[in-house]
Amino acid sequence: MRLIFYVVTAFTVAMAGPAAAQNYDPNYPVCIQYFGGRIGGGGGYIACKFTSIPQCQATASGLAATCSVNPYYAGSRPAPGRRHRHSY
Repeated sequence: MRLIFYVVTAFTVAMAGPAAAQNYDPNYPVCIQYFGGRIGGGGGYIACKFTSIPQCQATASGLAATCSVNPYYAGSRPAPGRRHRHSY
């Protein structure tokens, strides 16, 4: 019984397709999602490379695409500075 389980599990893992990588770049606050236009579907992807919604919308104009806020945007990080001492 265990042998059948291991064989079925190994077959399932071997037949699985490649895993999709994360499409969201945490360095940009706005993403564009292109929708696949190929026959049979597919072909769509997400690219996070814009600093504003209007910039993204200008690129998406006339395409099968939409713009959205990047949920993984890391935000701007403050520059390292001096620590202030507090006197009590």
